[in-house]
Amino acid sequence: MAKQGLQNRNSVFYSVIAFFALYFTYVTIASLNGLFNRVFLPPMVLLHCTFPFAIFLFTVVINLKIYKDFLENIALENLVAVHIFRLIGIFFLLLAFHDALPKLFAIVAGLGDILTSITCIFVAKSIKQQKTYAKTLALLWNTFGLMDIMFTAVTAIVLTKLSIDNGTMGVDTLARFPFCLIPAFAPPIIIFLHIAIFKKVKKTFA
Repeated sequence: MAKQGLQNRNSVFYSVIAFFALYFTYVTIASLNGLFNRVFLPPMVLLHCTFPFAIFLFTVVINLKIYKDFLENIALENLVAVHIFRLIGIFFLLLAFHDALPKLFAIVAGLGDILTSITCIFVAKSIKQQKTYAKTLALLWNTFGLMDIMFTAVTAIVLTKLSIDNGTMGVDTLARFPFCLIPAFAPPIIIFLHIAIFKKVKKTFA
């Protein structure tokens, strides 16, 4: 039984790796061939990558037994702590510093991600230590993190609209390789993780 369980975990691991490798290849080829270059509303990278990936996560993955088992067994603090990867928001600030992104977008997307990333450490610690305020803190943090990524997406769409109408700077840089990997991967995964955390909070503090 233990051996079979190990084999199942290995199968899931390699399946996930294979999927992301294929998706990464698709995004890379599409970007290098100029599929995302056209300034369009919604941005082409969202239309061809972000939206389909999100639909796949929320219609297929979320209903898989493997996902449900994973959510059942993983510790809540680990789901929270994984958001440390959102320090990637630093890149938005760096791009804006070099005039490659609008400063408004960099502030909204960059600072929001950085704040979510840094505070996840303290939220995860409060959950692990079973602090009395852990549930409230987790819900507040999770709501902020979710609203941040949603507001970032809205800001990108608004700036793209202004770019089309008025010729102002848009978020075109994020359509170029390798920066296109951020909108292609991050928003669906981040939103999916936040929804998973809401479900886990409910189970953990039931």
